[in-house]
Amino acid sequence: MKILLLLEHDDTHLLSANFHALSAARQLGDTIDALLIGHLCDAVLSDAKKSLAVDRIRVADAPEYAHELPENVAPLIAHIAKEYDVILTAGTTYGKNSLPRVAALLDVNMLSDVTEIISPDVFVRPIYAGNALMTVKSSDHIKVLTIRKTAFSGSKREENPKLIIEPLTDIIPNTQSEFVSETLTHSGRPELTDARIVVSGGRAFKSADNFKQLERFADSIGAAVGASRAAVDAGFAPNDYQVGQTGKVVAPDLYIAIGISGAIQHLAGMKDSKVIVAINNDPEAPVFEVADYGLVGDLFKILPELQDELSKEMKCD
Repeated sequence: MKILLLLEHDDTHLLSANFHALSAARQLGDTIDALLIGHLCDAVLSDAKKSLAVDRIRVADAPEYAHELPENVAPLIAHIAKEYDVILTAGTTYGKNSLPRVAALLDVNMLSDVTEIISPDVFVRPIYAGNALMTVKSSDHIKVLTIRKTAFSGSKREENPKLIIEPLTDIIPNTQSEFVSETLTHSGRPELTDARIVVSGGRAFKSADNFKQLERFADSIGAAVGASRAAVDAGFAPNDYQVGQTGKVVAPDLYIAIGISGAIQHLAGMKDSKVIVAINNDPEAPVFEVADYGLVGDLFKILPELQDELSKEMKCD
């Protein structure tokens, strides 16, 4: 099978999600091309040359692709899709924004959030907020899929000395949308989807000021900060903190849920974590059903006590 891997980057480096997607691609076949789309992306290409053991990197570098808007990224992918049996990328916001459009343009089914590859045409994906798994057999001539990053180990960074770099001269203008501006959140904390430890808070924090207690606790243990949808909707935390079915899917070594009841939509985004710790004042909260360790009590008393104990441990060290 011939596979096309859509690369995601930050204009300087490849994102780690690419290596999880590459692991999935290798389960489907040995002939793998990567597609790099952007503008002035020489730094990204240099990173890809050193770390992606694929057969070929196809590069679409043009001002029209500067912001990688799906309105012209998807037509470009669909334009070259006839050369491939499978088109895939990680199930990130970028992937979920681009590949469904590609599937529509190709008139094939979209297979999203694939968690297991049984054979080249049989896949497993979660449904009902992750409470059930569905096995799907696709008869489409081109398979278009996003993979759930947490379900596939990240491929090692390795170089292919015979790598071919192929510039793409096809330029598809974007006549449907216009980039206006973007606001980026800068933080010294680990990226939520890559962090080994995640501390998430829910609506029980009652205010944005109270939520800062959770952020200070997370900083003290080097953790990323997450939030339930209820906390985000209430304005306690920004959208990019949201963990769950409509947010980010994480699987850290340690997930600490504080003041989160555990709605199925939230559990879908974190239940694959290796160790789950839950703190909630309701002993019947659903989150305790998936937690490895649970602590029932008032978070406003427990959190300062945890912080004090951590401070003592740090002084001893």
